[in-house]
Amino acid sequence: MQQIKIFKAVEAEITTLEAEVNAWLAESGVNVVNVFGNIAPQSKPDGGKAGLGGSRFDPSDVLLVVVYEK
Repeated sequence: MQQIKIFKAVEAEITTLEAEVNAWLAESGVNVVNVFGNIAPQSKPDGGKAGLGGSRFDPSDVLLVVVYEK
């Protein structure tokens, strides 16, 4: 039976997300059927004033879904 595992993070933490997914794959020993995801850009609700990093945009939300079989 196929199941899913959902991972989420923000764009600024993409390296941490990658490490989390790779660790889960190594620990679980599952058979991966498919991997897909989405990145959703965020805009500042305050009219685009720059934040600490100087960017007009907040880090994007990242969603990664792994379809697997045990």
